[in-house]
Amino acid sequence: MSKAQNFTPALGHNWLTQFYDRIVSVTMPETAFREKLVDELDPRDQETLLEFGYGTAQNISFVYQRNHHITLHGLDIDPAVRAIAVKKMEEQGIRVQLDLYEGKTFPYADQSFDKVFSALVFHHLDRESKIACLKEIHRTLKPGGQLIIGDWGKPTSIGMRILFYIVQFIDGFRTTTDNVNGLLPAFMRQAGFKNVTERGVINTMYGTCCYYRANK
Repeated sequence: MSKAQNFTPALGHNWLTQFYDRIVSVTMPETAFREKLVDELDPRDQETLLEFGYGTAQNISFVYQRNHHITLHGLDIDPAVRAIAVKKMEEQGIRVQLDLYEGKTFPYADQSFDKVFSALVFHHLDRESKIACLKEIHRTLKPGGQLIIGDWGKPTSIGMRILFYIVQFIDGFRTTTDNVNGLLPAFMRQAGFKNVTERGVINTMYGTCCYYRANK
């Protein structure tokens, strides 16, 4: 594997990674956020699923609890979160392949997955990287496969917009502005996806999280 390109850690700084689960649990409606993601994913028996940006594997835990008759894969760029995720999956007895990549081409063949899901990842990527990753997801999905994304989106009120400045100060305006402007669905279409829809929102103490679903 080639050296990974520069990336933004989950909480903006490498030293905060070890506290990620704890911080999320007290600052986000975590159960509601993750359950909504799994509802939209709707994992079915014998499906092969990929989480893009698995982080500490919290979402994978929720997916596996919903249906363990599936094959799970995860892809991330951060070795530090992979170490946390591997330990967590071993403790929970969950069999999942957790891969690292260099930030460009996904290490999977064309048409590998029935569904790909991602949560709170795309706001860390600049516009070029957003579109490039969406194209890689499109490539690795089977015909008719689904993409489900939960991430910061267009605020539902002025109050939510003001709160989102906290996220932007932490994660950077360059990567988050397209999210808050509601452009992620347009990027999904640009990458080749069809039937792109917003499936709902959850307002948090940091802004509005939107859920999107699309088909290859």
